[in-house]
Amino acid sequence: MFGARLSSVDDSAARAVKGVKAVLRVPLDRGAEGVAVVADGYWPAKQGRDALKLQWNTTAVEKVDSTRQLAQYRELAARPGPRHFDADMAPLATAPRKLEAEFVFPYLAHAAMEPLNCTVALAEGSAELWTGSQCPGLDAAAAARSLGIKPEQVKVHVQMAGGGFGRRFASGSDFVVEACEIAKAARAAGMNAPVRTLWSREDDMRGGYYRPMHLHRARIGFDERGNVLAWDHAIVGQSITAGSVFEQFQVKNGIDATATEGMRDPYAVPMRLTVHHPNLNVPVLWWRSVGSTHTAFVMETLLDEIARATKQDPVAYRMRLFGDKHPRHRAALQLAVDKSGYGKKRLPAGRAWGVAVHESFDSVVAYVVEASVQEGRPVLRRVTAGVHCNLAVNPRSVEAQVQGAAVMGLSMCLPGSAITLKDGVVEQSNFGDFTAARMPDMPAFDVHIVPSADAPTGMGEPGLPPLAPAFANAVARLTGKPLRQLPFKLA
Repeated sequence: MFGARLSSVDDSAARAVKGVKAVLRVPLDRGAEGVAVVADGYWPAKQGRDALKLQWNTTAVEKVDSTRQLAQYRELAARPGPRHFDADMAPLATAPRKLEAEFVFPYLAHAAMEPLNCTVALAEGSAELWTGSQCPGLDAAAAARSLGIKPEQVKVHVQMAGGGFGRRFASGSDFVVEACEIAKAARAAGMNAPVRTLWSREDDMRGGYYRPMHLHRARIGFDERGNVLAWDHAIVGQSITAGSVFEQFQVKNGIDATATEGMRDPYAVPMRLTVHHPNLNVPVLWWRSVGSTHTAFVMETLLDEIARATKQDPVAYRMRLFGDKHPRHRAALQLAVDKSGYGKKRLPAGRAWGVAVHESFDSVVAYVVEASVQEGRPVLRRVTAGVHCNLAVNPRSVEAQVQGAAVMGLSMCLPGSAITLKDGVVEQSNFGDFTAARMPDMPAFDVHIVPSADAPTGMGEPGLPPLAPAFANAVARLTGKPLRQLPFKLA
């Protein structure tokens, strides 16, 4: 449980395991405590750990429960709060057509294939670290503070990360500090050797720093042509940057910019956007594509719903909303349409098209997908991507990044892809109960790049946000019902 402290430790059985060198009580992230078992290999360390008998004191920590949390979020969404956009909502009362929607997005684990790890070698007045890092400077500074030395006395050997997706870029460098605390404790216990701290998969899944849970609520008024007259919107979710070194740059007027990125633009709709950031005892962090993981889904599925309600083609509707102000969006979407055969080829019975386009990290990705529903389960059949990232220095790298991001976007849609809490404890522990897309889930995939000679933009994250809404829009056309939560829930 996040923030729990130890009441008692019985390590006699752990110390009796062959290969175990030490059992160490150490401070952990966010005021918690833990026990580390040091051995001459991972297996004896794990056996020793499993033999520990620990009593925990949780009286001082908040015990977050997902069911209660959702009720709290719904209550907050109805309250006044800080405004990010503040358009006039008077036309909402007299709009000829209206739409109301609530969206729920769960906590998400980064679930990289390589669990968190860090090796620390201590010397007199210096240290060396070996770890996969998304920000070596922050990690070196955090290690120095933990070890009581200067940052220039810490040497970081940056390794291939085995996946990061934002988890290896925490402002407090929690897993690096943890490794340093264990190395210090091991040295104090007489062990003069490098110590590699390795999290188990269960540690990695339950150890915190998730994509925050979010709730969106929208009330939209529009006319028979699909012109939005007023869009009243609320977002409820924890701030990622509050209390971190990034707060001074990201939080303005009480609103974390990472929570609202992707809202409204490029669609010039009159929006009033209210944001609430509750404080909860669950550590949160960016997850590949950050706020766009949820804002793109909301924007692109709601616009598709308006297009369906007013009997307009979703591509033509978006093109009209772009006008002449967003040529990169137009080009990316048109390329995906042309290469997919959208509107020209006839799909097999039981399949439908889905469309979405979104800009994040200065690049635009549009998806045109084909999907079906089999035995009550949505199936993604084919994906065609149109990408505008300006100059593509290495087109194969662009293709790989888009495919990898799309796999994560697909994973968000699949049953079981949620982190939930009951009485303060994370319920998921491994890939048996936290879903990631597997090979049988993968669709046929084509990536096409809009030619450009302009300065290159980012491609590590933009492929993720539009995948889920494009898939959802296809499913909505098949079932007649919009999807309002991730993972998908058809019934």
